[in-house]
Amino acid sequence: MRAKLPMLTGYRVLDITQFVAGPTCTRILAELGAEVIKVELAPNGDRGRASGDKPRDAKFKACSQSTFFVQHNHSKKSLAVDIKQTRGRELVRAIVPKVDVLVENFAPGVMTRAGLGYDELSAIHPGLIMCSISLAGQSGPLSRQPGFDYMGAAYAGITSLIGEADRGPAQFTTAIGDYATGVTAAMSIGFALLHRERTGEGQYIECSLVDTYFNMHEVNIPKSSLRGASFAPKRAGSLHPDGGPTGVFRYRGEEFIAITVLPYQWNQMVKAMNMPQLADDPRFNTARARRDNNAALKIIIEGWLGGFPSRDAAVAALEAERVPCAPVLTLHEAMAHPHLRQRGTVRRVRDATIGEFDIPGLPVKFSRWVDRGEIAADRLGEHNEEVLRELLSLTDKEIASLYADKVIVRDPLLDTSGGRQ
Repeated sequence: MRAKLPMLTGYRVLDITQFVAGPTCTRILAELGAEVIKVELAPNGDRGRASGDKPRDAKFKACSQSTFFVQHNHSKKSLAVDIKQTRGRELVRAIVPKVDVLVENFAPGVMTRAGLGYDELSAIHPGLIMCSISLAGQSGPLSRQPGFDYMGAAYAGITSLIGEADRGPAQFTTAIGDYATGVTAAMSIGFALLHRERTGEGQYIECSLVDTYFNMHEVNIPKSSLRGASFAPKRAGSLHPDGGPTGVFRYRGEEFIAITVLPYQWNQMVKAMNMPQLADDPRFNTARARRDNNAALKIIIEGWLGGFPSRDAAVAALEAERVPCAPVLTLHEAMAHPHLRQRGTVRRVRDATIGEFDIPGLPVKFSRWVDRGEIAADRLGEHNEEVLRELLSLTDKEIASLYADKVIVRDPLLDTSGGRQ
């Protein structure tokens, strides 16, 4: 049963973002009930439309849709505008007083040069909450640097810690920082809306990839600060440098098990392995000793794991003694896991041109809000007319003029039987 007008229903968001971090922020707001109008830059729209898989049917070859775009931009309304044109920028400025929130992720300075900076927009809408997402923030020596997730990880001292000790740093293949920054931005906007409810004040919010990534360091910041050069975190590959034992351990072949053993759980690990001699072994009988002999302990653990008839059996033996562990699932295994399916962590969607496929679901559950059922992502410019009529009271003739001058554009398939079904 759907909740009745809870959460962010009634709020309107202007989304001038692309790729992952910004769209993640606004998608979360959309999933929680906000009306999100996505301003896509004409002529091609969000650059994410060129990523992921495209429709395979030849008749949809010119379609602007992609699986990447659907995942990050479903539940929004697409308004495709050329803001390089004066009339395009005027449209955006005219819409601003009609919205509660504006989110953008251009390089710092771009919005101001376009006459769309916070100072200009707050002058015409004092209650506006504007959030800018960037690599390194709006001020400071790095603020003018363009960049993506991986640059943020590099500047924050994260990349240098990833990988094997005897090799160079490894590269993430997932958008950890982009996603986390999008979540941070959505959280901050929620707090700013609460502040406005209490005070009537709008405000400007900055979120950056570098700041988000830097906050992911667990214990190393104060250690490095206090100890100076005597403490230098190093890459530790599959083992956590603090020992434990904690890390990723090979079962057999390409099957692995993640195990985390805190100091108070060591006796549970010894019991699970049925190796009481380890408890008295001077190499392992203290947390520091286990840290210093990480590699030797790994060999013992992997030898023990390999004696089980299956990875599941090895996991079951650990779980029987409440040792925190998990099989290291491939992506296909994770997507098929009944727990992720039951909770909607994996969500099945259908696009009229691409077909059915899976995307991640909303990673939070509310007692007063039910996840959307059917969801869809707009074609490029699909809501041009609706937005311009309802928010700006433009006539059909005025809208036709905007199309003629390419101030606004739309997916050509919207004008054929191949449009949304």
